[in-house]
This record gives sequence, structure tokens and C-alpha cells, in this order.
Amino acid sequence: MRAAFTPIVAILAFMFLFPAVLISGIVDDSGNWIHRLARLWAKIIIRTSGVKIEVQGHWHIPIGTPVVFACNHASQFDIPIMQETLPIQFRFVVKKELFKIPLFGFALHHAGYIPIDRSGGKAALRSLQEAAERLKKGTPIVIFPEGTRSPDGRLMPFKVGGILIAIKAGCPIVPVAISGSHKVLPKGSIRIHQGRIKVTIGLPVQTIGPDGPIPKNIVTKEVWDSISAMLDEKR
Repeated sequence: MRAAFTPIVAILAFMFLFPAVLISGIVDDSGNWIHRLARLWAKIIIRTSGVKIEVQGHWHIPIGTPVVFACNHASQFDIPIMQETLPIQFRFVVKKELFKIPLFGFALHHAGYIPIDRSGGKAALRSLQEAAERLKKGTPIVIFPEGTRSPDGRLMPFKVGGILIAIKAGCPIVPVAISGSHKVLPKGSIRIHQGRIKVTIGLPVQTIGPDGPIPKNIVTKEVWDSISAMLDEKR
């Protein structure tokens, strides 16, 4: 019953917290307060659902340096999971179309979330460069390099856009493996099921070598292999 009521609680919590989000967006340019409110929203959802989360590898998170967290994506539940489990300030990379939604787009903008143009061409390259410049300023970001949710929890091929952000910024990529979220909230469903989710934070993957930036195909494969190995260990 707890899991069945979670979508309703999520909507009510969003409606209750959103006025505070709007105020925070006006008075706090850093976006840090909105991030804290988002974490509170995530905590409410997870506690209501009864889902248990186990986290390993916090010690692999670099401190005091820009970093990209690359996470597999099998459920909308992955978003509150990342809010709950990463003990730092960070920002999501999201498609630019979400910024056009009234009020919600205002919150995304003032939270400091990073819009990405996925249409291709010069506009897409420009958005990647802008994201890299913002990353260099020090705030970690979270990407879902598969680009969409996996229907069965299996790791899909990566799109290179998020990887390129890290390479352009010259910062490491921390692989994150979420196992079990596709069973808690399957793709295409709004019904949440109780269960256990395991989150493993892997060793950072470097994007800069002795001779300069490491080729994107090598970095992408190393990140994919790391997440895949962590998912296989959980299975």
C-alpha cells in the first residue's frame, strides 16, 4: 500500500515544496537551496515507497574538483536515487526542451541545471561547450549517457555528448551503477513496487592523459565497461 500511494505523495510533495523553490530561485543565485529542496523531495518519495537503498563506494568521489557522474538509467526512480545517495551539491544535465515548461523551467534554470541541445549540428556542439565551461567552475554534474531508460535494466550503448562535456572540461568521470530500479518503477509505468536498490560508485575514469585529452571512444568504453562490471557483480 505504501508503494501504491507514492506517486500521489510525490505530486503533493512537489506542490508543497514548489513555492519554496520559486522563492529560492529569486533570492539564491547559486541554486544550492533548490538542490536541498530537491533532495528533501527525493527523501520523501523514497521513505514513502519503502524502497531500501544500499550504497557502496562513496570514498571514490573526488573532493574539491569538477567531476562528471555517469550513471546507467533504467527508471525515473533513478533521479530521486541520485538526489538521495550523492552527498554533495551537483546538477543534472537535461534536455533543453524541459526549460520551456512554465514554472518548472524557471526552477531548472535557477537550480543551475544544464540544458543540452540534442538536435545535432552546431547548436548541439555549442551547448556541449557551454556545459563544459560551467563544469569548469566547480559544480559536479550527473549524466545518463544511455540517453533514455533501459526497458529491462540491461546497460545500453552510450551517446557521447555527456562524455564530451567531461573531456572538454578536462575532468574525471565517476561511473555509477544503479541495480534494481527498473523493477521498482518499470519504464512506462507509474506504479512503484517495494524492493531493494543497490548503488555502486566506481573508480574515476580520467579524461586527460600525458599527451592531452584521451580520445572519446576510449573514455566511453572505459566508463561503459566499469558500469557494466558493477551491474554484473550485483546480479
